[in-house]
Amino acid sequence: MELLQIRHISFTYPEQQTPALQDINLTVRRGEFAVMCGASGCGKTTLLRLCKPAIAPHGTRTGDILYNGLSLDDADPQTKACAIGYVGQNPEQQIVTDKVWHELAFGLENMGLPNDVIRRRVSEMAQFLGIQNWFHKNTDQLSGGQKQLLNLASVMVMQPELLILDEPTSQLDPIGAADFIGTLKKLNRDLGLTILLVEHRLEEVIPAADKVILMENGTVLCCDTPGGLGEYLYTNLPEHPLIDSLPSAMRIYHGLKDLSHADTVPLTVRDGRQYLENALGRQQLPENAPADTGKTPGISDKKAPVLELKNVWYRFELVGGNGSGKTTLLNVMCGIYPAYSGSVSYLGKPLRSYKGTLLYRNNMTMLPQDPQLMFVEDSIREDYEATCRVMGRSREETEQEILHMGELLSIAHLLDRHPYDVSGGELQKAALGKLLLLRPRVIFMDEPTKGLDGHSKKILAGQLRQLTAQDITIVMVTHDIEFAAQYGDLCGMLFDGQIISQSPPEDFFSGNSFYTTAANRIGRRYVPRAITCRQVVEQVTAGMSLEEPI
Repeated sequence: MELLQIRHISFTYPEQQTPALQDINLTVRRGEFAVMCGASGCGKTTLLRLCKPAIAPHGTRTGDILYNGLSLDDADPQTKACAIGYVGQNPEQQIVTDKVWHELAFGLENMGLPNDVIRRRVSEMAQFLGIQNWFHKNTDQLSGGQKQLLNLASVMVMQPELLILDEPTSQLDPIGAADFIGTLKKLNRDLGLTILLVEHRLEEVIPAADKVILMENGTVLCCDTPGGLGEYLYTNLPEHPLIDSLPSAMRIYHGLKDLSHADTVPLTVRDGRQYLENALGRQQLPENAPADTGKTPGISDKKAPVLELKNVWYRFELVGGNGSGKTTLLNVMCGIYPAYSGSVSYLGKPLRSYKGTLLYRNNMTMLPQDPQLMFVEDSIREDYEATCRVMGRSREETEQEILHMGELLSIAHLLDRHPYDVSGGELQKAALGKLLLLRPRVIFMDEPTKGLDGHSKKILAGQLRQLTAQDITIVMVTHDIEFAAQYGDLCGMLFDGQIISQSPPEDFFSGNSFYTTAANRIGRRYVPRAITCRQVVEQVTAGMSLEEPI
């Protein structure tokens, strides 16, 4: 039975000529796990918000959305507030109280339920989702993963029939993201909850999905099973950007499909391993060097370090949630936080010797986790103009640089939009553009791939590679293991406030259980140092025995 029906929905934001959505038709059946994907700015978030009336965007809409056969426009307030739950991508923006237990009870109190019912529902959900051990904590003491789990629990105590989630794992580390997706699977399986999920990290979510909805330019391009979506893309659109985001098992399968076919398309690491085992059997492949990834071949020991930290310590007077210290380290490296002890040097001089704003003029700059913090004007163009004025550029130089930045980052069509009216991925690219206008020598980036689809990540990587070719240093904090493995020159792990390991990607990722790529997990028996899908496919193909074809 259809729970959610989207009929001929079109939507245009105020003062925009191009519709964000064009004649969308979709059906989500009761109990389904539906995943929606597509490039940044294709309309996914707009469509989700239209399905939750309380946060529907302002603009011109045509068509109708039916819930349980009735138009949402005519639904009663309780249905709009409780029956349809919504979890966004920023955990901070959805928490409204100071204590975990109060956050869980807040919605039920607003519903006017009796205290004994509230206590029962809160206790039940806390136990189900494993929150009981931090039930009495302050909400500002929670980690990002705990905050997002709390948001989910606060929605689930309202007992929704439909749960809508907009990139809920975008700020979580790989283990936290896997745990969160596992929780969604459990809710779908054990409670029969209907889930509509927008996500760019498809490795974990596509195997859990009953259907996958691919959007492009405000329209639905394909709606099919996970395997059906892969067949559609590889058969009809082999150069489509989404292919870069498909689960590794599926990409390896299609890369080796001409050599060994299977009855079903593998989606998980387990299925991918089984596929390779069925194809290769026990034959041992000769050890190959990892395939070329287009990265700089090694790091020269002869170059003087741009940035150097020696015995650096930093401590907070007030301790909040426990993290590994990645963002704190970035802040110390760029001088936002002064080191408690030890030294930080830039170009051979202590950071403290750079007076005033000298350190940040053509030297260092930082992209924060929340790119909204970088914008204060009414349009992206105005923010760019203000940056160029600060740097003392003429009007002609400013216009040329803004035009160049729009073309370089593929955001020319966004320059006259308000920063808060673009998607998270688009805003991330616009924020990078603002940093590049400062012409820095060192760029610090805190989760720069957050909110970006696979194709946008590839474009970002190409842009960062151009910068490093110009002797610009990139220091990045990321939870995106696939991105780091494919494009990094040097990778390190921070644990318990210390850098416990650092080495080139092939050495760093090839021996781990969790902090490694899905491609390495799938192929490590045969090609142990391959860490990308491309490397697995190329090395398996190159290493096969001619006497024993697969």
